[in-house]
Amino acid sequence: MNPPLHFHRRQLLAGSIAGAAAVATSSPLLALSANDRMKVAFVGVGGRGGANLSAISSSGAVDVVGLCDVDSRFVDHAATQFTAAKKFSDFRKMYDAIGNDIDAVVVSTTEHTHAYATMPALQLGKHVYCEKPLAYNVYETRRIAEAAAKAGVVTQMGTQIHASGNYRRVVELIQSGAIGDVSEAHVWVSRAWGYQSEADAAKHRDRLFVDSRPRGAMKPPAHLDWDLWLGPAPKRPFHEVYFPGPNWYRWWDFGNGTMSDLGSHWNDLPFWALQLDAPQTVESFGLPPHPEIAPASMTAVYQYGSRGKLPPVTLSWYQGTHKPELWTQKAIPQWDSGVLFVGSKGMLLSDYGKHVLLPESDFAEFKRPEPFIADSPGHHQEWLQACRGEGETGSPFASYAGPLTEANHLGNVAYRLGKKITWNRETMECVGCPEAEPLLRRQPRAGWSLG
Repeated sequence: MNPPLHFHRRQLLAGSIAGAAAVATSSPLLALSANDRMKVAFVGVGGRGGANLSAISSSGAVDVVGLCDVDSRFVDHAATQFTAAKKFSDFRKMYDAIGNDIDAVVVSTTEHTHAYATMPALQLGKHVYCEKPLAYNVYETRRIAEAAAKAGVVTQMGTQIHASGNYRRVVELIQSGAIGDVSEAHVWVSRAWGYQSEADAAKHRDRLFVDSRPRGAMKPPAHLDWDLWLGPAPKRPFHEVYFPGPNWYRWWDFGNGTMSDLGSHWNDLPFWALQLDAPQTVESFGLPPHPEIAPASMTAVYQYGSRGKLPPVTLSWYQGTHKPELWTQKAIPQWDSGVLFVGSKGMLLSDYGKHVLLPESDFAEFKRPEPFIADSPGHHQEWLQACRGEGETGSPFASYAGPLTEANHLGNVAYRLGKKITWNRETMECVGCPEAEPLLRRQPRAGWSLG
């Protein structure tokens, strides 16, 4: 029997979310008919947001009715193509003005405002596509997942590689037992952006070097509403080390560095293939944590328990200069970034576009399983079709994107605490570690609320 695209995890979230998640991913309450035109509003229309706007608007049967960005250049440019759309700089005002007249929302803001731009759409019962990571911290991620389950709408996090044929073939190999029981998974990415020496920043081609908060202030460009850009984050003067993107992603007040950015793509594969849920413990290693800036290089080690018939597994994440021991020993191909599954019968190495079974000589006569995960029509198209009641998305907030994002954030929590944490997903706390609380949730700036 062919398994579904995604299973529903055991007691996925506190309360009734697991049951509600099935509604959100399989039978949307607000499904449009195949012939209906979707009225879509876009929050964030520059950079990644511009790419999402282009992909979704060109898919057919979509009317762009709202354009919102704190940078007027992007809104004005998009408006030259979508002349009937209303323009906004503040998404709160957008929801007030046209919230009842839209079917769906695409959120492509900076990480620290994802939840605040997404929550109103869910509370209004709108379908939502949100860029990765789903939210800025564990608490906001959980709130969004719960709200999505309650709303029963179609959701998709922007992990575009999830739709690739390569990821599907890897999941099929792992889940069909090609390398036996998997006890370890190793994920590494070569990007080294963040807190490091000036020499290392130059060596690793970081976008900029910064090792402290700027003492001075700069005048924000005329096209940027800096106060709206800050949103729920603590107020601070404008400086070019924060803007434009992705300069901001290294600052703890605005993002979570490479872990939450690339981790959304790379940890996605073992999370899917190994049917991971919430980690039991997380431990992290690297330079002493900086109070303001995420690290360029670090390691995080997750321990997961049994999942049904699947045995416990250790997932290790490495970024920047950190690499798995098998890689440093040159026991595997020297790919710059990759995912390595270690099983009782062999290993599987993958990146975004290719994979190989190891040792290759042992698998020379190996017969692959017949594909049992249907190919995707495309990550954006999955969402659009599901909004019309056709199929389901690959990265829905409640049953998949939420738990994946929470796990990534916990890697940073362990790093910033400098100690191993034991995670209780039901109570959403690090056991016996009250000092973790400020890293799991934050008090938003006055005027901003998820309520």
